[in-house]
Amino acid sequence: EKSERLREIEDKYMHSSEVLHATQQLIKAYWLFEKDVQYVIKDDQVVIVDEFTGRMMPGRRWSDGLHQAVEAKEGVSVAEENQTLATVTFQNFFRMYEKLSGMTGTADTEAAEFNSTYGLDVMVIPTNQKMIRNNFPDAIYKSEREKFKAVVDEIGELYKKGQPVLVGTITIEKSEMLSKMLNRAGIPHSVLNAKHHKKEAEIIAQAGQPKTVTISTNMAGRGTDIVLGDGVIDLDGLHILGTERHESRRIDNQLRGKVGPT
Repeated sequence: EKSERLREIEDKYMHSSEVLHATQQLIKAYWLFEKDVQYVIKDDQVVIVDEFTGRMMPGRRWSDGLHQAVEAKEGVSVAEENQTLATVTFQNFFRMYEKLSGMTGTADTEAAEFNSTYGLDVMVIPTNQKMIRNNFPDAIYKSEREKFKAVVDEIGELYKKGQPVLVGTITIEKSEMLSKMLNRAGIPHSVLNAKHHKKEAEIIAQAGQPKTVTISTNMAGRGTDIVLGDGVIDLDGLHILGTERHESRRIDNQLRGKVGPT
């Protein structure tokens, strides 16, 4: 009789813990995960957006029932949970190589981590030509509304001048909000984010042309070269406008690096 009671208690505990875990994941899904920030809805599926690249990651799913919780929240088809058989961190994965080296334009900011984690030194290669980019200090506003109004005003002045502008945002949501503000101001522009990735090559090809305004998430900061159109140099070149700081300084540097790469 005692063993049966213990089994009943154990069964109830197991059931309660499963309910508790599911409830916790639902709370996370509703309060910590936002559509068009951490994920997008595409073809009746929740697709994760990489916070550092701004690109969709099809096939990737959050674990421990979190992805299912987000699917339930958005009212799309809830898929079965995948079972993770093995995991490895990037750091341990890279250590499996006998020789490790690399090249990137933003390595210097993480020099201490490269040395402590991988035992690698970072060497800065001098630019081929003198840096001609002008870096301006940050501007701080009392509210987000005032900030984005100032952003639209600055874009409007640059558009009248004919100077191409690349505006960096950190989320799809903010890029679409700014797009609506520019539409109200009557300023033609293009939007590059995870939702419009198929037009990426076309948008980037036009981003350096006169009187061109491009709003982009982190997608335009990585692995893209913007070619300036005729006469743009005389207009002071491409103007980069970051709407806010990213959590990673490297992402800010990648956006800044779209101007005057040498």
